[in-house]
Amino acid sequence: MADLRQHAEEIRDRFEDHLDVDVEEVQERLETLVEQYAVPVEEARRSVESTYREEAGIEREDVAGGSSDLVELAAIDAPEEWVTVEATVADLWEPRSDSIAQVGLLGDPSGTIKFTKWDTSDLEELEEGQSYRLGNVVTDEYEGQFSVKLNRTTTIQPLDEEIEVGDDSEEIEGALIDVQSGSGLIKRCPEEDCTRVLQNGRCSEHGDVEGEFDLRIKGVLDDGNEAREVIFNQEATEDLTGIELEEAKDMAMDALDTEVVAEEMTTDVLGRYYRVSGPTFGRYLLVDEMERLGAPDGIEETLIKARSI
Repeated sequence: MADLRQHAEEIRDRFEDHLDVDVEEVQERLETLVEQYAVPVEEARRSVESTYREEAGIEREDVAGGSSDLVELAAIDAPEEWVTVEATVADLWEPRSDSIAQVGLLGDPSGTIKFTKWDTSDLEELEEGQSYRLGNVVTDEYEGQFSVKLNRTTTIQPLDEEIEVGDDSEEIEGALIDVQSGSGLIKRCPEEDCTRVLQNGRCSEHGDVEGEFDLRIKGVLDDGNEAREVIFNQEATEDLTGIELEEAKDMAMDALDTEVVAEEMTTDVLGRYYRVSGPTFGRYLLVDEMERLGAPDGIEETLIKARSI
């Protein structure tokens, strides 16, 4: 109960500039979701906050975020936190949506992270190669990959001293010994810049939605000494399996079951040896580049024994 009270007070504080929010009402909404419907506390909080954002007619990024501590990019390990970073704009690319003003990579000595600057934020343009102190940015997460979003409350201060950009990419080799649940043909939330994977047609942030199809493989590479979890996005999955998105959708429609796609992919790739590279986020390596290899002498026997234990 005390925990829900604290969440209620924090929600009240976040919306006090936009709505007359009663903390007792907030706590009652949280208790209904958590105690009557067994909704996890964090999901309940997101649901209640979403309700108040709709009432106020504001975006998530426009809600006050509380403290904004200076952190290294590699230390960002949770979504929906408000932080300050000092980083160099390492790369910019063309936004895929008119609602996004700029998108690219920020870098500091600890590594790199994607950033998004909303068009409605009305912030100054960031220049590639320039270092900045960015105050009050919002963290986000997707499949273990964290990003930051610039919003109306973000402050931008150019720095005279250039911030060095570290390299957080990694290369590993191994046999693909497991294709995990959630691989194959999946559906993602269609809401702007969300892309969370749906569970039973539901997004943890936006509720019941009509999802958009995508491909991915979540797997485990093992070199006989160490196992590493990896994620192949749509492009990498198509390269890995030779099955493109439209073909996967046709397969699922013919069988009336999306699971046939994962089964077909697993048959093609399981036990084969690969070299992959890409950035590491959390426990996952996100595959940017991939090469199929022949297994080193003795490795197949070692892996077969390991899988049989």
